[in-house]
Amino acid sequence: MTTVILAEKPDQARSYAAVFKQTTKQKGYITIQDPRFFKGEAIMTWGIGHLVELCLPGHYKKEWKRWNLANLPILPEQVEFQVPRSKQEQFNIVKNWLKKATTIIIATDPDREGENIARSIIKQAGVRNHVPIKRLWINSQENDVVREGFLQLQPGEKFLPMYEEAKARQVADWLVGMNASPLYSLLLQTKGVQDTFSVGRVQTPTLYLIYLRQKEIEAFVSEPFFELKANVDASGGTFQASLKQRLKTKEDVTTLLEKHGIKGKTPGVISELTKKNKEIPSPLLHSLSTLQATANRKWKYSPSTVLKIMQKLYEKKWLTYPRTESNHITQAEFSYLRKNVTGYQQLLESPFEPAYLYPRKRYVNDAKVQEHYAIIPTKKIPTASQVEKLRQDERNLYLEVVKTTLAMFAPPYKVEETKVTVDVQGLAFHTTGKIEQALGWKELFQSSKSKKKEDEQVLPPLEKGEPIQAMVKAKEGKTQPPAYYTEGQLIPLMKTAGKFVEDEEEQAILNEVTGIGTGATRANIIETLKSREYITINKNSVYVTPKGKILCEAVEGNLLSKAEMTAQWELFLRKIGQGEKDSATFISNIHTYIHRLLTDAPSHVKTMKLDTSTIDTSESAGIGPCPLCGAAVVQRGPVFACSKSKENNCKFVIVKRLAKKTLTEGMVKRLLTKGETAVLKGFKSKAGKSFSAALVLKEGKVEFDFTKKPTYRKKNRTNIKSSQAKG
Repeated sequence: MTTVILAEKPDQARSYAAVFKQTTKQKGYITIQDPRFFKGEAIMTWGIGHLVELCLPGHYKKEWKRWNLANLPILPEQVEFQVPRSKQEQFNIVKNWLKKATTIIIATDPDREGENIARSIIKQAGVRNHVPIKRLWINSQENDVVREGFLQLQPGEKFLPMYEEAKARQVADWLVGMNASPLYSLLLQTKGVQDTFSVGRVQTPTLYLIYLRQKEIEAFVSEPFFELKANVDASGGTFQASLKQRLKTKEDVTTLLEKHGIKGKTPGVISELTKKNKEIPSPLLHSLSTLQATANRKWKYSPSTVLKIMQKLYEKKWLTYPRTESNHITQAEFSYLRKNVTGYQQLLESPFEPAYLYPRKRYVNDAKVQEHYAIIPTKKIPTASQVEKLRQDERNLYLEVVKTTLAMFAPPYKVEETKVTVDVQGLAFHTTGKIEQALGWKELFQSSKSKKKEDEQVLPPLEKGEPIQAMVKAKEGKTQPPAYYTEGQLIPLMKTAGKFVEDEEEQAILNEVTGIGTGATRANIIETLKSREYITINKNSVYVTPKGKILCEAVEGNLLSKAEMTAQWELFLRKIGQGEKDSATFISNIHTYIHRLLTDAPSHVKTMKLDTSTIDTSESAGIGPCPLCGAAVVQRGPVFACSKSKENNCKFVIVKRLAKKTLTEGMVKRLLTKGETAVLKGFKSKAGKSFSAALVLKEGKVEFDFTKKPTYRKKNRTNIKSSQAKG
């Protein structure tokens, strides 16, 4: 009997293995002897994320290797998968054990993508269908949760529709990308744009939403306006109230004041006075998206940075599974959190009398938890010194989650809100004042740096019907355009994309599936938009680049620019996941869409009027001369290529990412002009070993030169000593 456990990555496998009795680490796997869980030998092995990927177009047909409008569409009859060379060694280890397995336990991340990763590996390994498959489905890597999970494994076939759904989405995204990217790149080249464009179902609508906001800002025309402010003298003190109406001109101000006989200090009366005690509950528990938005607002962390940190804290067993869309937990999680309240309080040095030791539906709702519950602390409570040893960004995020969770048990934030209306000769001026009565849960988030909002007015004692004196003045202002999105706002923007959709059914679908993208993919989508140079971030504000604007103009009016495409996909994909629809029909519909895209896109791009001043005009000079034909070499997306490749079929190209090192424009320029570079560090072999080498051009091809010796600059020792003395 050989049980093979397939984890998603090495750290995850090591974490799982820690709960078993006898384990031995081997190359690429861990042997386990533990009769409490397994009859006979158990093998824990792992992927490195995706060990299996879709084959590139050139795998199917030679002519699909090069982008050419005549060769579109790229629609393989049957998609095939391959193992990248860099992961072949680990795949062979996994395959060897899977072929020997009498039982397979899928222990990848508990989500659709995790299911897809595992099933793709199992299928590529050629495992026979009769081998039973079980599923580990847990939301925490704590030892007791892992033990319980292995004792209560679920039948693998229960999750098979989830794999079919994920695979259908993966294939459809590949088909759209592999056709739309060359299509728009080649069409835009006919308009003089010598660049490559990446187009995708989620990244392109997201870019387009950012573009629409920027267009609105750029088209905005600021207009002056006037507000009337009343400085009010009451018997108990002074305060300020405002007229809700905005006036356009000084003449309008004068006319209105004269109409009501207001000049200098004018008598009035407190016409309305209402006081209301409010109890404000603590924030919802964090999902990944709310945590990403909060971290960006507080500390300017990017969404991808937050996800990486959360993954580390999950693997440390301090926090639960991070890639969740839920803000709720179940009764089971609430039970252990309640037991640990004192421990969390001691960690934060925040003693308070818990006000809610029973579950409230705002936070605890089994019906609203599907695959994963909200991000919360685990039962493992670190010491204060352990928290202090964390990096600052890790500490910030860990404490944010602990505080938000602990706030669920804390007393409410209580305020007395007073709304006042002042009647001055028939004009109604309004103001609101708040008095904090009890900070409650807010004390958890107080810090020495916290500042009270200056715009929160403290009102003097007032009575309804009380006479007052008011000095009314006009304050000039200007209308302001909407603000640029911040990087943290892009996550909620993607989540709420449904509000930009007109069709009510599609809007409802997007609201139900929480917008476009998933908790696991949205951060990567933002990074893709940055790496493709479609957007740029400056002081946390997001701007669409000229290249991004060109793509948005090209896809305008097409489904590729709209969130509706995701709504239509998700409706069908959900039914695949529920076993009601088949993936073959879905992929057939994608084929139909691509054929329509190939018909519609050329006519739209042809009518585009591009502002050529925004296009990079360095094409003629380029980075350097092409060694094959003498034309300019230019950067085109992930490669440096001959600018005349289309006209004279020149095939010269240098990949930007060579042996896992990114070549800079300066390196390539020296290579093209001098035929060689200096010795460069940072290359990596297929086996993962680092090496240094010079690059040389031989017959139009780039080769490594290991004979050249590195040059070292002599340091000025006197200057070093001098600087040390000064330091």
